Amino acid sequence: MISDEGALAREATGARTGHRVVTAARGWLGTRFHHQGRLKGVGVDCAGLVIGVAHELGLSDYEWCDYPPQPDGEQLQAACDAQMMSIATQAIAPGDVLLMRFMPHSPHPQHLAIVGDHPAGGLSIIHAWAPARKVVEVRLDDDWRRKIVAAYRLPAASRGSR
Repeated sequence: MISDEGALAREATGARTGHRVVTAARGWLGTRFHHQGRLKGVGVDCAGLVIGVAHELGLSDYEWCDYPPQPDGEQLQAACDAQMMSIATQAIAPGDVLLMRFMPHSPHPQHLAIVGDHPAGGLSIIHAWAPARKVVEVRLDDDWRRKIVAAYRLPAASRGSR
């Protein structure tokens, strides 16, 4: 019985952290896209959004800004592997981070997004998207799901399961 209560407490903690991540990420909605930007309301890119949200919530003090406009996918994935806990893509929940590939013939990913809970139901992604020229939230439909290469949980959210 105690272990069940402990599991429930860990699950609730993870869900609360996920909710905090989504709420913080939504605070960046509308921020214009700017390569290597890190300022809410001013300019941010996809990596900067994840880093900015993690900093804002005290989940990480990691910084990385010496990457080209078309990031090295291997370097991007290595940074994610080093800074976050890898999770199964089938296990994604609000607050998790997705590593995505936009160019279908490229073996490497180029993009990061934060999983949200879409206001109309289901999941969404919150990301700084260059074609939109700002941070947007869109439903995580099948087209977006096909772009997922890997999924991660931010450090504080890794302590408990969801």
